[in-house]
Amino acid sequence: MQNKPVLTNEDVKKIAAAAEAEARANNWAVTISIVDDGGHLLSLQRLDGAAPISAEIAPAKAKTAALGRRESKVYEDMINQGRYSFMTAPVLEGMLEGGVPIMSNGQCLGAVGVSGVKSSEDAQIAKAGIAALGL
Repeated sequence: MQNKPVLTNEDVKKIAAAAEAEARANNWAVTISIVDDGGHLLSLQRLDGAAPISAEIAPAKAKTAALGRRESKVYEDMINQGRYSFMTAPVLEGMLEGGVPIMSNGQCLGAVGVSGVKSSEDAQIAKAGIAALGL
């Protein structure tokens, strides 16, 4: 039998706090979502001033990153480069930059999805959160 690492509640709190700190340091009103490796929601924070739709988009980005085991930007880039048929991929709804998988020793532990500012800034916040784990 194989063993795999999983996110603990303490890990989720660290990620959320670091991501929130990054957003606040830049005055960015966003929603921050953290999911497990199956894309199931573990945490959702909608900061003051974040658009209501961001609470739908952030978890979708996180789920896409977790299930695909890669940044959600990869799918956005594929579509933008003309592979429009990829928009019909089942289950993947957040094919926009801002979803980042949490990887450790080649294993996906989950993902962080952020929505509310420019996509590259969303990804910056997600990566800041993941960095708090020191992987």
